[in-house]
Amino acid sequence: MLQQVNGHSSGSDAHGGESLREDLQEFLGGEAPLHQLDDLTKVNPVTLETEFAKGTSASVLRCLQARYMADTFYTSAGCTLVALNPFKPIPQLYSPELMQEYHAAPQPQKLKPHIFTVGEQTYRNVKSLMEPVNQSIVVSGESGAGKTWTSRCLMKFYAVVAASPTSWENHKIAERIEQRILNSNPVMEAFGNACTLRNNNSSRFGKFIQLQLNRAQQMTGAAVQTYLLEKTRVACQASNERNFHIFYQICKGASADERLQWHLPEGAAFSWLPNPERTLEEDCFEVTREAMLHLGIDAPTQNNIFQALAGLLHLGNTRFADSGNEAQPCPLMDDAKCSVRTSASLLRLPEDPLLETLRIRTIRAGRQQQVFQKPCSRAECDTRRDCLAKLVYARLFDWLVSVINSSICADPGSWTTFIGLLDVYGFESFPTNSLEQLCINYANEKLQQHFVAHYLRAQQEEYTAEGLEWSTVSYQDNQTCLDLIEGSPVSICSLINEECRLNRPSSAAQLQTRIESTLAGSPCLGHDKLSREPSFIVVHYAGSVRYHTAGLVEKNKDPIPPELTRLLQQSQDPLLKVLFPADPEEKSQEEPSGQSRAPVLTVVSKFKASLEQLLQVLHSTTPHYIRCIKPNSQGQAQMFHQEEVLSQLEACGLVETIHISAAGFPIRVSHRNFLKRYELLRRLRPGAAPSPHGPPPDEGRSGWSPHSEQATLQALLQDILHTLPALAQAPAEAMPAPVHCGRTKVFMTDSTLELLERGRAQVLEQCARSIQGGWRRHWGRKQERQRRAAVLIQAAVRSWLTRKHIQRLHAAATVIKRAWQEWRIRMAFLASKELDGVEEQRSSQVTCSPSSSPLPQAQTRLLGAVTRFWPLGLVLANAAVGAHGFRRKLVVFACLPLPVGSPSSYTVQTAQEQAGVTSIRALPQGSIKFHCRKSPLRYADICPEPSPNSVTGFNQILLERHRLGHV
Repeated sequence: MLQQVNGHSSGSDAHGGESLREDLQEFLGGEAPLHQLDDLTKVNPVTLETEFAKGTSASVLRCLQARYMADTFYTSAGCTLVALNPFKPIPQLYSPELMQEYHAAPQPQKLKPHIFTVGEQTYRNVKSLMEPVNQSIVVSGESGAGKTWTSRCLMKFYAVVAASPTSWENHKIAERIEQRILNSNPVMEAFGNACTLRNNNSSRFGKFIQLQLNRAQQMTGAAVQTYLLEKTRVACQASNERNFHIFYQICKGASADERLQWHLPEGAAFSWLPNPERTLEEDCFEVTREAMLHLGIDAPTQNNIFQALAGLLHLGNTRFADSGNEAQPCPLMDDAKCSVRTSASLLRLPEDPLLETLRIRTIRAGRQQQVFQKPCSRAECDTRRDCLAKLVYARLFDWLVSVINSSICADPGSWTTFIGLLDVYGFESFPTNSLEQLCINYANEKLQQHFVAHYLRAQQEEYTAEGLEWSTVSYQDNQTCLDLIEGSPVSICSLINEECRLNRPSSAAQLQTRIESTLAGSPCLGHDKLSREPSFIVVHYAGSVRYHTAGLVEKNKDPIPPELTRLLQQSQDPLLKVLFPADPEEKSQEEPSGQSRAPVLTVVSKFKASLEQLLQVLHSTTPHYIRCIKPNSQGQAQMFHQEEVLSQLEACGLVETIHISAAGFPIRVSHRNFLKRYELLRRLRPGAAPSPHGPPPDEGRSGWSPHSEQATLQALLQDILHTLPALAQAPAEAMPAPVHCGRTKVFMTDSTLELLERGRAQVLEQCARSIQGGWRRHWGRKQERQRRAAVLIQAAVRSWLTRKHIQRLHAAATVIKRAWQEWRIRMAFLASKELDGVEEQRSSQVTCSPSSSPLPQAQTRLLGAVTRFWPLGLVLANAAVGAHGFRRKLVVFACLPLPVGSPSSYTVQTAQEQAGVTSIRALPQGSIKFHCRKSPLRYADICPEPSPNSVTGFNQILLERHRLGHV
């Protein structure tokens, strides 16, 4: 470190410091890896500690320059995103595919810095319902830094990611809403943007776009609120600047018929249309007309709008000459008579009343409100002409905003949250600055104070209040400048308003004197002694600006003569009738009596009220900041001017932001929320006793005190924080970043939060694995029990079914057996009865014929045996190997009814020779059909296959004709 001796460093120390500085620059400030640093808080200072701030600024500049030359235009700076204007088209940087990539990423902050990162963060904050739910993005920067383009890309991003309808009809509705929201941009830019010295598409008004989301986080509509349109640009343009874009669009894009209708011939010169030869990208008339058509502005209404604008251009060519007699009105110049006639025709106004209103002033005086008419001077005629043009254009712009809101705004009950986009004019300092620049810079001062109060000052004050060991970082607080502009009781705004209320003509030199004398004690007020024009200097946060007091009071009054309004109410144009309705109440308000005259509402007062309302909305949301930086004032690509960039960084407080973000703790969590989320990390410590998860003890309970509860919380918090070293023991893991436990909150850095989340995920994974293991064991046991029960049930059912089947088989077999036995018995009975009859007949024949001789004894015994063993004969007769010869004859003799006599007298007769055989053994005539009734039993009708050797029936055995014939 350099040692100072009487304010100068010694030679050796200086030489050593230079060598050390060179070593540090070589070690830390290598330009090769600088473009890889996505966060400016990670940039190492390349100088010594005594020049820390200066060294950090140089490092930040070199990092931004390296990234800019590598076509990397977005860099994080703590809570702020730095956006460098590339000054060239880069379509792939804003493609829908890239939008979806940032939207689908689990952690968008891990991707490269981009405006889509901020957009996705705000959208996820709305989805997570983190208080405050509503989000806002403040896009700030100098004119030409790219604020309008950034807002336009953010709107496209939200239109893509916030539209996910579930049905085809909802999809069509969402597409229509998205298209209308996106179409509002070209219309508002055409009527509200202009080419200035610093920017070809400079917003000459401020706008706050409220993107409305429903409960499903789908975009249902939007609302636009505008601030301080620079309507003086219609009639007055600075050197090398242009009027609003819409005038150049209708002059360059109108068709031949429209030119003839609007009296805009080729090459026509208009005094209010400077630099028409310049061709810009914004001079696209067809885009504006198509966007207006999508917003519900039909072709006839568009024609009326463009016709009125053409009438204003012709009105600007109306020039007056000096009048030699004050009692006579100023005459028109020779080339202005045609312009007045054309303007009156386009505006559908009577020509004579138009000239009379421009050249003659109506004065009401006295209690009787007597009317006097006084011819105006040439300057007053020009002022009234300009006032008429500004009045028409301002009403037209407000009407367009109302039409846009009616087209894209959703019903109050259909949306619950919103994301706000604030795009305001940047800090301005021109060679000639007036009331417009004062209001614009005043708005930038208020937004800078909002940033300082929200982030820089609030963060440091919170560190001090929480008892953290914190070395305060000095930052540029603009409260002194704001006190000079809007403070109470006396300020620049109050003095200008007071000049407007005084019933006397205001002098520019007198206003300068009053401001310098009254506010001489303010350190932010200065004056240029060498300036010949009355002016005063205000030291803003972005630099000093000299404001001219000439015309300041008149612009603040913004007087609108009542006769101008009455003249426009006489117009036959449908659009002007809407813009200037004939309202009796309005007429009565325009002509108040002298005693009941209300205080004049000045431009400064209205702008201040709207700005306070805007800041209230911003304070009720979670703000996000995008700082747009202009690399060079020439608008050239790949050109980086360090001086201009450094002045912008210092002006917006970005250097202080980097200091506080690098040394501070951006993550702040209350003790209870921290304990609720990370208490499970205590599982990583062996032997840690689980703490109760119930609510804190009630205050009414005995033995409870806030000190005891705080001591318990502190012990639990320290127990959790002691797990950080264990979490950092992983390979290639650095030690945890500092974390401090304040009185009510825990302060930590992003790396510490990432480490805690990683440990929490690890514990949750272990718990999930344990739960999964226990569940799998329970499920396996349950499945095994169910399998065993199923096996038992199946076995029981199968056993029951088998028993039932066997029982049915037994029942069927029993029925068959009983039927067979009955049939066999019946057949045996019939056969026995028939045989008994034969024997009786034979015995009677023997008895009745005494003349016959008795049979021999052997033959008698043979016949008796045949009679007794006739069943055996039946079996042998039907056997496969049957009896032959004599045995078969015996069987036949035994079976047939032969007369008793000598064997020689017996003759064998076949069944065919016997007529009228009625025995059951007779051969059946024709086919035999068995008619059986189907049994209700399952197996009763099933008969087993007959054996080839079995006896199938008595009829088949006894009465076979062909066999009997061979006996």
